[in-house]
Amino acid sequence: MKRFRKLKKMSAGSIAFDTGNYLFMILLIFVTLYPFWHVLMASISNPASLMTHNGLLLYPLPKFQLGGYRVVLQNPNIPNGYRNTLTYLTVGTAINMIMTTICAFVLSRKYLMVRNAVMYIIIFTMYFQGGLIPSYLNVRMLGMYNSLWAIVLPSAISTYNMIIMRTAFAAVPDSMEESAKLDGANELTILVRILIPLCMPTIAVMLLFYGVGHWNSWFSAMVYLKDRSKYPLQLILREILRANSNALDATGSGGVVSDAGIDRLPIGETVKFATIIVTTVPVLFIYPFLQRYFVKGVMIGAIKG
Repeated sequence: MKRFRKLKKMSAGSIAFDTGNYLFMILLIFVTLYPFWHVLMASISNPASLMTHNGLLLYPLPKFQLGGYRVVLQNPNIPNGYRNTLTYLTVGTAINMIMTTICAFVLSRKYLMVRNAVMYIIIFTMYFQGGLIPSYLNVRMLGMYNSLWAIVLPSAISTYNMIIMRTAFAAVPDSMEESAKLDGANELTILVRILIPLCMPTIAVMLLFYGVGHWNSWFSAMVYLKDRSKYPLQLILREILRANSNALDATGSGGVVSDAGIDRLPIGETVKFATIIVTTVPVLFIYPFLQRYFVKGVMIGAIKG
């Protein structure tokens, strides 16, 4: 009743504005969610119907099928790829966070005389890099080729992420650090007991950035790994996708070609969408737990330069 009276007192302009605002937000939600919904529905649709379908795809096409998922998940390399990816993600993210935190802490100290010069040198690497061939030769000469370290060490620090974390550390009031020093705290204690707890939203965002980067990474593995047993999930799924694309070119019907050369089932199109779902769903499960830190963490690192 109170809400009805409140709506009755609102002017026509306010009602029109709120209505337009709601309609815009509903449209924005649809535009944001529909691509993922389209991929999900396409992955469980009938492949033959999918290839002839045009326009929006709001529900699975007739003859619900999971053939695309069977092709992806029955590949014997998939479990091994998951294990490798989790290893690269765990070790790589741990190294990223340790190196980024230490570098950001050192460069946020106002008493460090050469910190501005070091920052210029670090920022220089954002715009000018050695290139792929020198990086490849460097990895081989250091003895890291075809190993875990070739994947995690060359990308140990992201300059962009380090700048965000450095800015977050620098935004902590000096009085808090001074009071800790009066109580006998050293630099390591200040970092672990004061800065990290206060900047936890920023650290959570860095974890998300680095974790998603390792989860989606495949190019480094393609360049630095030759042993297929060490391939991450993304590289294996890329090979599955390319194999089905080649089958599409060979058969002209989007089929998967058996060893005998017979087109068994036209699931080449659904394999593409099933591959996207398999690689995206784990990240979607993790993201809601870090979302509340996301905007706050980025803003903390962007307020003060």
